[in-house]
Formats: sequence, C-alpha cells, structure tokens
Amino acid sequence: MQAIDLLSIREQFNQNRILLCFNGPISRSLIEEIGNALRNYLQADNAQPSAAMDVFAVYIELTQNIRHYASRLGYSERDGSATVVVARHDDGHYLVMAGNLVEQDDGEALCRRLEALATMDKAMLKTAYKTQLRQPRSEAEHSGAGLGLLDVARKSARPMTAKLVPTGDGRSFFSILAVI
Repeated sequence: MQAIDLLSIREQFNQNRILLCFNGPISRSLIEEIGNALRNYLQADNAQPSAAMDVFAVYIELTQNIRHYASRLGYSERDGSATVVVARHDDGHYLVMAGNLVEQDDGEALCRRLEALATMDKAMLKTAYKTQLRQPRSEAEHSGAGLGLLDVARKSARPMTAKLVPTGDGRSFFSILAVI
C-alpha cells in the first residue's frame, strides 16, 4: 500500500469546508452513528434548526437508498460501499453528496429521473409528492427513485445534479448532489 498524504487530504477537506466524509461498506447502524455525528457537526456549525433537519433527512434518504439498492442486488460488501460527503458552501448552503456503484441501466434511469425533477418548480414538486404519496405501494416491487427522491428535491435549494461514470462490466459509479 502506498503512503497516504493525510495532511493534503486534511487541507482539501478544510478548503472545501467538508464536515463529514465517509467511504466504505454501509450498514443500518453505521448510517445511524454517522447521522448522530452529522447532527453534532451541524450544531457546532451553528446551522439553523430547519436546515440541520433537512441536511440530516437528505443524508438519511440518500444513504438508505444506497444500502437498500446494494442489498436488493446482492452486491458484495465492497461493491455495495457508499461514498458520502457533507460540506458547507461559502454561500451558507450545505452540500450533501452521495455515490455508489450501480448497474448501468439503473444509473441511466436514475439520471433521467433527476433530469425530470430538475424541470419542476416547488409547486410542481409538491403536487408530484402528494400524488406519489397517494399511490398504492406493491410489496413485490422495489420503490427506488420515488417518494424519497421527491422529498429530497423538495428540500433542495437548487435542482439536484447527478453524474454517472462507467466502471466496466455494465456498471457505473453514480453520484448525486443535493444543495440544502
């Protein structure tokens, strides 16, 4: 293993105002523990209570989506790993970023879903959320990119953005950014 320049990484984190960064296998208990740390960081950062709640909710939604997706597809611990970053932007907003390995087709569909959500204003997102909420849920079907993603879009100050980078073997690394 090569030596890692932790000072350089630390300086990058400080320069980018990163409050929290995680990379690795993610479990329910780990999501909870990181969530507790995030709450503490937001409190220390003097975040407004409503912003802190939204950042926390978005973090939970994105990480749970990653965990459920990896579990549903039977990914190994390594392939089911998550990368999560929460940072404070200079303009006072918080950036919540999450990424994971996905099947290429699933990633493309998710990118199309985010592009569609980006065209909606707050009123349209609210209507879509209420419509989705009233839809019957089938236990047999997975519900990815539904109500939770609409909720993240509603909490976001700007349209969410996504990036899909092919990694080979029909898979890609999907990353999403929500600005709170």
